[in-house]
Amino acid sequence: MLEALRAEVLEANLELVRRGLVIYTFGNASGISREHGLVAIKPSGVPYERMTPRDIVIADLDGRIVEGDLRPSTDLPTHVALYRAFPSIGGVAHTHSRHATAWAQARREIPCFGTTHADYFHGAVPVTSALTAEEIEAGYEASTGVAIIRLMEGRDPLGCPAVLVAGHAPFCWGASAAEAAHTAVIVEELAAMAWQTLTINPAAVPISEALRDKHHFRKHGPTATYGQK
Repeated sequence: MLEALRAEVLEANLELVRRGLVIYTFGNASGISREHGLVAIKPSGVPYERMTPRDIVIADLDGRIVEGDLRPSTDLPTHVALYRAFPSIGGVAHTHSRHATAWAQARREIPCFGTTHADYFHGAVPVTSALTAEEIEAGYEASTGVAIIRLMEGRDPLGCPAVLVAGHAPFCWGASAAEAAHTAVIVEELAAMAWQTLTINPAAVPISEALRDKHHFRKHGPTATYGQK
């Protein structure tokens, strides 16, 4: 079932490894078939070098396993919550990449200090509120999804394709599993550049809205001019 999606999701997971965003069995990526209402996600705790497309687990949007012999990632409830909330996305990637996770642990958003950042995000990479003890106990992974969705209220998911979960790490998404993995790579790079910017100049401030908008909308939206038609 969904062999092409399984292959794409495996490739997205392996891209996270190639880019140095995960070590051991950290992190996960998934993709969704909107036609079937089914999600393909990395299995829990399986080393990346041993995974095959058949190891990718298929679940429905309620998190019930439809196909697969292995247990899915423990973050499945977060992934399906995002798919239900954001119909425009087709893939989700979660890493514990060093710099982005450091910002999440510091509970600070990543400011839009420059045009590289603005090319991908229409503003800062935001950070959620910390989960309460009750939210953690009631269903940690599902509550993580709720915290992300609450933070994203009023934001375009494709204009802000990632958030930092306070005390945890980044969750990223895109129109496909491959794009979600691409976003994860970009978020890590932006996090590193922001940290270095503040190291060089602790008084650095975000770029102007005019410059941010110019760069962002050159690549996104109906007036985009970047790339080929």
